[in-house]
Amino acid sequence: MDRIENRTYDELQIGDSASIARTLTNQDIELFAVMSGDVNPAHVDPEFAKSDMFHKVVAHGMWGGALFSTVLGTELPGPGTIYLGQTLRFKRAVGLGDTVTVSVRVAQKHPEHHRVTFDCTATNQRGETVIDGAAEANAPTEKISRARVVLPEVELRQQGHQYQRLIHQAKGLAAIRTAVVHPVDTVSLLGAVEAAKANIIVPVLVGPEAKIRAVAATAKIDLSPYELVATEHSHAAAAAAAALARDHKVDALMKGSLHTDEFMGAIVGEEKLRTSRRMSHVLVIDAPGYPRPLFVTNAAINIYPTLDEKRDIILNAIELAHALGVAEPRVAILSAVETVTEKIRSTLDAAALCKTADRRQITGGILDGPLAFDNAVSVEAAKTKGIVSPVAGRADIFVVPDLEAGNMLAKQLEYLAEAQVAVIVLGARVPVILTSRADRTLARLASCAIALLLAHHTQRLES
Repeated sequence: MDRIENRTYDELQIGDSASIARTLTNQDIELFAVMSGDVNPAHVDPEFAKSDMFHKVVAHGMWGGALFSTVLGTELPGPGTIYLGQTLRFKRAVGLGDTVTVSVRVAQKHPEHHRVTFDCTATNQRGETVIDGAAEANAPTEKISRARVVLPEVELRQQGHQYQRLIHQAKGLAAIRTAVVHPVDTVSLLGAVEAAKANIIVPVLVGPEAKIRAVAATAKIDLSPYELVATEHSHAAAAAAAALARDHKVDALMKGSLHTDEFMGAIVGEEKLRTSRRMSHVLVIDAPGYPRPLFVTNAAINIYPTLDEKRDIILNAIELAHALGVAEPRVAILSAVETVTEKIRSTLDAAALCKTADRRQITGGILDGPLAFDNAVSVEAAKTKGIVSPVAGRADIFVVPDLEAGNMLAKQLEYLAEAQVAVIVLGARVPVILTSRADRTLARLASCAIALLLAHHTQRLES
């Protein structure tokens, strides 16, 4: 099987045949859809497929048709074959798990241009014919024998899968009244409206009325369903929104088109919005190559947190993980190395925090550190370094040493690993949605869904 060899026109005899067998997988369907652009829901949407005539996901018809080309080009006649045409009839659907045997048989030989007609048949594992028809090709006249090309492995990554799960998890919960602060650009206003349409938030638009309405007119957004609290400028909008949260008139706060310092300054300055815990920032990152959401903390607000502040940062992140359905999150306290050394302060902090957890001063999660990032995300990397840990390779929460490290880690994942980033601020009386101008619509919806799940989780704990 390490070589591929043809049969020339002169070697072919009437009745010669060849076949291959393939078992249909979901990846086959997804790859064919990506390659062809055919996203017919009968093939790629399991919920829709339940209600169609086959009541299940089925293969694209031409997935099977393409297999005849595979036989002709690699088996009979093989390399050098020029495919001219085919006529196929699709008799039965091919479902996930079906094994299809595709066969071609030499039916006629035509000396002109060494043309050959083939009978084509595909049967499933029950012996039922799923496709039949005929194909024509010019057979090669010279013998060809080549090393079989090894194809690259293909890994399909579905962007936004974790966010879709969180948004689905939030369905059925009552939408939360959310003050959207200074939504005077299309991105921030549209993000709030999309979240409202998804029944995640009930937006209260806070900011200069003329600017908000001008943006809405340009973007053709109907503002009539939404409450609007008029203010003179962004600073006043932040203060007004914080007051609404203080007075229990909104359940969450959402940043619009204003600087983070201005937005957060109004919240931190409102004493009744503060809790006994330090406020901290969590990035809920959907990285296509990681099997679960990554909670990265703290990449904003706390620049160089102290040991006590890191304790609050970890407790905040654990509480968020609980709200999103992670019963006992694994917490990796990151550093550049996985050994404790007095030369690197973050390793000392990591060791102290783990001992703090041993003394039950941090509860609700499993802590380990110091861990380098590779040891936190890769079981193989941890094994190579001889690290025995319940967290290594399976971390949910990643505690970075400082704001700089967290910011760089998040940006690397976003721009080099095709990750999406949703942002939430914890430690205040209400969830604070800290969106960025660069956020995509799905990330904004996910940030709102996270706030909704957190708000309902907090209400359950308090009731």
